[in-house]
Amino acid sequence: MEIEPIGFLQTCFGEKFAVPRQPGLCPSAWGTLELLPKYRSPEAVRGLDGFSYVWLIFGFHKTEQGNWHPTVRPPRLGGNERVGVFSSRSTFRPNGLGLSLVKLDRIASDTEDGMEPPVLHFSGVDLVDGTPVYDIKPYLPYAEAFPDAISGYAYEPITMLEVIVAEAVKEDFEKLPERSQRVITESLSLDPRPATSPKGDGKIYGALLCGINIQFRFIDGACWVTGVGMSD
Repeated sequence: MEIEPIGFLQTCFGEKFAVPRQPGLCPSAWGTLELLPKYRSPEAVRGLDGFSYVWLIFGFHKTEQGNWHPTVRPPRLGGNERVGVFSSRSTFRPNGLGLSLVKLDRIASDTEDGMEPPVLHFSGVDLVDGTPVYDIKPYLPYAEAFPDAISGYAYEPITMLEVIVAEAVKEDFEKLPERSQRVITESLSLDPRPATSPKGDGKIYGALLCGINIQFRFIDGACWVTGVGMSD
């Protein structure tokens, strides 16, 4: 079977680093989807606005294809223990496909921001800017929500870190749009470092979030924002 994208996402994540490892963990994270011309018809999304969440079937376009392995090292196991690729959500998969459950905020029917309608607006996204989307399916809670489900080695909730904005950059940080501030804070609270990185190492990291170059470091179990600069 040959598949082709129906559109490409624009999101607040300019690179892979600091993208949440699962959808919904960063509720303020936004994304928009403008369908490609052959699918750009209001009829194609008729009735979709009646659903609050949708599944996005997408491609891991930042991962080298054909480089899959039968076992992977998931971050939830500290990056040291291997499990089968099909018992993980690793990007290194035989067909490079992903599945993400995101909140559908609205469907814009008028032209805005230079995009052609209909434009789908999402939140809680965990996808990097430019991600190809291959299909959209509505989420059905009566059939797809299982609160008593067992989740294997990923049974514990993600631990959120405290995010502190250093005094030296607080003024610049507070000038950012409120939603951008939330995206940055929520993303960094998830600790985007590789699972094998030493904790509390004090190393300075950088990530492109909402078009802003953010520098941060981890000290005493908290994430400190130390730099705020606009992207070129």
